[in-house]
Amino acid sequence: TLADRLLELTGTVHKRELQEQVLDDMDLERERGITIKSHPVRMEYRGKDGNAYELNLIDTPGHVDFSYEVSRSLSACEGAILVVDATQGVQAQTVANLNLANDEKLVIIPILNKIDLPASDCEMCEEQIEEILAIPRDEILRISAKTGEGVPDLLEAVMQRIQPPSPSEKKYARALIFDSMYDAYRGVVNYVRVFDGSLRAGMKIRLLGNQTEGDIKEVGIFTPKMKSLPHLDRGSVGYVIPNIRSQHDT
Repeated sequence: TLADRLLELTGTVHKRELQEQVLDDMDLERERGITIKSHPVRMEYRGKDGNAYELNLIDTPGHVDFSYEVSRSLSACEGAILVVDATQGVQAQTVANLNLANDEKLVIIPILNKIDLPASDCEMCEEQIEEILAIPRDEILRISAKTGEGVPDLLEAVMQRIQPPSPSEKKYARALIFDSMYDAYRGVVNYVRVFDGSLRAGMKIRLLGNQTEGDIKEVGIFTPKMKSLPHLDRGSVGYVIPNIRSQHDT
């Protein structure tokens, strides 16, 4: 629901096109109201300072069973929004996922969600976050993803607290594959974060895990639908489709 609000506020998805859980496109995700697969999306936003920002959001599963998917996504990010339910407080998977984020040295933005519910207890939750997670109380934001209350402040906090990717000295292109899917028409679609250089169609690439080589057929971003672009530059999160037919290889 928070991802839906962010997409709406940044104008990435128009209100008339907005359905609940926009990024959760698997039937099981919608049925159970949970995220199973990591979903990236590119958003553009003009901050209160007048500057235009390009934001890459990766919506990850929160459940402890998906810690591998979460760790791959975290290694592609500069910061993480840590969502705590104001009616339930800090859960076991909250601690586990925060530890993964800290291992990657990410900037953490803690938020209390569902403050609109009568059962919410913000004071108790903030105390838990401070004691269990060692995060100062004055860093915690209170929001309601359902009503949209406090979400603009969260976007501003992302601009102020999370730094853009630092410039790289490397001349060659380098990217991390953090997820993939198989498309019957296009083949393997790899979700990537570009760390150095840029990727474009026609380039030769090598997968460092197994030394498989191939050519890039298409690159692009998620808006949240797939949208092809001439190139993906440093800092971008998007997709790469190589002429490598096996998802196992990637």
